[in-house]
Amino acid sequence: MDTLTIKGMQFRGLHGVHDHEKVEGNSFEVDVIFKADLSAPGYSDKLKYAIDYTKVHDICREVMEGESKDLIEHLCFQIGQKIISSISNQISFEVAVRKLNPPLDLPVEYTEARLSWPR
Repeated sequence: MDTLTIKGMQFRGLHGVHDHEKVEGNSFEVDVIFKADLSAPGYSDKLKYAIDYTKVHDICREVMEGESKDLIEHLCFQIGQKIISSISNQISFEVAVRKLNPPLDLPVEYTEARLSWPR
């Protein structure tokens, strides 16, 4: 199986369980990693056979810049469900959402949730 990776999409969002996170916001990164047969787009050089990563980015932006959510796990799930409903249910992929500089007592680079499809 081949791999297509869209890594490090950056967004600002008002997500988190603390009130100040919903007001001040935080920086987030999203990765989407597809496992699919990429021979058709590789051979043809035709977008109609490829995974449209512009559409994937738009889905991630809609979720990440949209309504405030408490959990990064929920953001992952929302992104994945939107990808399945708009691209194809015949592919497998995973979505990772990272909250950069999470509000913890000790310095932490990020927290990350990663979910896989098919479920």
